[in-house]
Amino acid sequence: MADGLTIGQAAAHVGVTIKTVRHYHRLGLVAEPERDHSGYRRYRSADLYRLVQVRTLAASGVPLAEIAELLDAGPERFAATLVEVRRGLTEQIEDLTARRDRLDRLDHGDRALLPDRACAVLERLAGLGFHPEYVAGQREALVLAGALAPQLFDSFLNRLEHSLEDPEFVEVTKLCFDARSWDPHDSRIAGLASAMADRLLADRALLETPAGFHDGPDGEARYGLVNHHREDLAPSIARLNTLVEAHLRAAGIEVPHR
Repeated sequence: MADGLTIGQAAAHVGVTIKTVRHYHRLGLVAEPERDHSGYRRYRSADLYRLVQVRTLAASGVPLAEIAELLDAGPERFAATLVEVRRGLTEQIEDLTARRDRLDRLDHGDRALLPDRACAVLERLAGLGFHPEYVAGQREALVLAGALAPQLFDSFLNRLEHSLEDPEFVEVTKLCFDARSWDPHDSRIAGLASAMADRLLADRALLETPAGFHDGPDGEARYGLVNHHREDLAPSIARLNTLVEAHLRAAGIEVPHR
């Protein structure tokens, strides 16, 4: 190697492309070798050593703009910079791991958007014979609650869990879902609303909303988006819910007005 290597040979030995070597030259990270009598630049061992240093630091995550200063710095500065690089890589690894875990959850349907406890409630609904469309509506409502009204999420989930242990509530709820095909002025809706309100009022503590939720400027809007989800698809359900809420207010339960 008395005469040195061409840029192509040097790049191949170091494990980068010719374009990368030239980029390092433009940034001043590696000095361009002198040309020989034939007009070719020849890379010698010192040049290759510098190329290896730059390539290794760049591959480790050190920004190219910082490499020259780092290589020319003393041992303490060099060590401190490597600590920062290691910290940054650790944060990137944690972020990528979290993304991978979220992708893994996508393989399990609901678990991509909901905690395991909520998924268990949805599985319980299906096991109790609720219509798949009703289960889908509850799934969407839980997702909306978690995103738009996180203060309500636990209370919403608590109410669902408790209600599913009450056979009467389960039957009334199924009847309410069946009412989606009724005329909104059907006389049966009033009786159904009264029955649903009675089941809800059987445990008033579950109807309490977190302190301060109603004080927010958009509390009513967020409540409506969650509790009245899908009403626009079934006018009879909208009327049913309106009557249920009226019963609850008459019983002293604070329910946001729409």
